[in-house]
Amino acid sequence: MSTRVIDVRNEVFAELGLSAEEAGAFDGTSWLAHGPLLAVTSPIDGSLLGHVRQADAADYGRVAHAAAQAFLRWRETPAPQRGELVRLLGHRFRAAKPALGRLVSLEAGKILAEGAGEVQEIIDICDFATGLSRQLHGFTFPSERPGHRIMEQWHPIGPVGCITAFNFPVAVWAWNFAVAAVCGDTVLWKPSEKTPLTAIACIKLVATVCRETGVDPAVAALVIGDASIGRKLAADPRLPVISATGSIAMGRYVAAAVAQRLGRTILELSGNNAAIVTSRADLDVAAKAIFFGAVGTAGQRCTTTRRLIVHRSVKEPFVDRLVRNYESVPIGNPLQAGILVGPLIDNAAGMRMHAALDRAREAGGKVLTGGQPVAVAECAGGCYVRPSIVDMPEQAEVVREETFAPILYVLTYETLDEAIALHNGVSQGLSSAIFTTDFQEAERFLAPGGSDCGLANVNTGTSGAEIGGAFGGEKDTGGGRESGSDAWKAYMRRVTSTLNATGDVPLAQGIKFE
Repeated sequence: MSTRVIDVRNEVFAELGLSAEEAGAFDGTSWLAHGPLLAVTSPIDGSLLGHVRQADAADYGRVAHAAAQAFLRWRETPAPQRGELVRLLGHRFRAAKPALGRLVSLEAGKILAEGAGEVQEIIDICDFATGLSRQLHGFTFPSERPGHRIMEQWHPIGPVGCITAFNFPVAVWAWNFAVAAVCGDTVLWKPSEKTPLTAIACIKLVATVCRETGVDPAVAALVIGDASIGRKLAADPRLPVISATGSIAMGRYVAAAVAQRLGRTILELSGNNAAIVTSRADLDVAAKAIFFGAVGTAGQRCTTTRRLIVHRSVKEPFVDRLVRNYESVPIGNPLQAGILVGPLIDNAAGMRMHAALDRAREAGGKVLTGGQPVAVAECAGGCYVRPSIVDMPEQAEVVREETFAPILYVLTYETLDEAIALHNGVSQGLSSAIFTTDFQEAERFLAPGGSDCGLANVNTGTSGAEIGGAFGGEKDTGGGRESGSDAWKAYMRRVTSTLNATGDVPLAQGIKFE
């Protein structure tokens, strides 16, 4: 372990109240776990950060029961009071942002700016949800019957199961928790086994604020374990909603298991995001946005730019510019200032990247830059690679798949219709972008026959969505929505109520039943 990693680990553990061994289940009253011990290592250098005792089946049962019981009380709390708890949580996470951001870097390998930025997402969604707590409104409708009124109400639905991935170890949970909490739901969180310490730190912060305000800490329950624990969440009828982030294969399993019991899912799965650069693009703007979108978080975002669809007339100068940027990007220990690309999460991710590059070559692709390992002093146990750009003659099978690594495939087009066909010619549908100064091209991309993704951007990249808008995608990405806009409706149940203020019982549709 490098001295820098040791120092940062010791500092953040002290600031966040973490220890070398933690229990991985929290039921609102105590930390408990009786399953196998999980060694938590840093992708920075492979060093041991600590151990977490995972939950077993009995632990899961206790935690799920606590979340269900806490819901019965929490749903009766007025929504603005629920919003007050979330407001106070936002303040607590503001104070903890430096330490928690560094913990994200330690455990997920993000550069410091991205680790801090992820914690800022927690703060932002807490601000959003606080205001939302006074806007959970329905509608009133006119009735065809005299003296009648029809109105729509939204009620808390129940405990929400939340399954998150390693690449955003805290932000995605916060999108779900902050919104679900003001809606009157409790949340049972199963984080990735690769990033359990950030989850424990978050739940400890929430529990502290809950105790200070007299709220049952079981509103934010935690269970850390392997895939068997995830399967328990999916099958548990006490959890009417399951929000899951991960691979398409995982999402298919969760969707089937939850549908079997007629529950609801919020799925945010794979992304294979493309950026179209037209002949009328501002190439400076496009280069900056695509560079960050493709190499940020070492290509390990669901919104990472993985395909560049560029007009033939601007391809050569634009790709040459990207290649120069790729070859000069600072790669190394993400805890150091000035580094822009940190490690892949583990060596298996590096192997998948190299296998994808081999398949691209077999399909006629030419690797223009990158792909090779990068040696980083004091980080011998980490998997560092140079981001790669591959010129492809066609959208081969490997291009249509998501490889969770910094590979940017370049495809060439002549007409905008051709570009949109290439763009939509994959099974995923998360994020998309077009770069153009032409109004008609932009409108064509945003029209119903344009991008088929849940996120469609003009002159900004595929990565870096703000919390104000609903986040999610279509097709194999799952169709779910989280975070802003009216995504809150997924965490509530709709009730249509008819009130009769007359002394009679007239029937709708003019039916007489006398």
